[in-house]
Amino acid sequence: MSNALQQLMRSRLDQQGWSYGEAARRGGIPRSTVHHLATTERLVRMPQPATLEGLARALDLPLDAIRRAAAEACGIHLYAGEPAGAAVSPDPEVDVLIASLQKLSVDDRRHVAALVESLLDRGDHQQADN
Repeated sequence: MSNALQQLMRSRLDQQGWSYGEAARRGGIPRSTVHHLATTERLVRMPQPATLEGLARALDLPLDAIRRAAAEACGIHLYAGEPAGAAVSPDPEVDVLIASLQKLSVDDRRHVAALVESLLDRGDHQQADN
């Protein structure tokens, strides 16, 4: 059974008559990456932002559509924080982080919260030193 990213890629490649190699060239990403994303049934982790951007260029589709399909293929549900037609968030990793938190246990979420607080506190101290 194929996942959302596979379905989107297969549909677009078939529609345009493009091969994996052609898509890779168009997106400036390795052919092996295009092949992997098109054939892996369940992605273990979200592809890097640069890979998603290249895939969006390769398929001539909006980045948000690619990002959402990739997230779904990883088992992550991204919530639409903006109304339809609004600009895409300038930091899509935030959406992935927020959606991923739901998959963590209560104890793990506490650890993540403590880490974030520690990083923010460290950032405040670094700014005060400058």
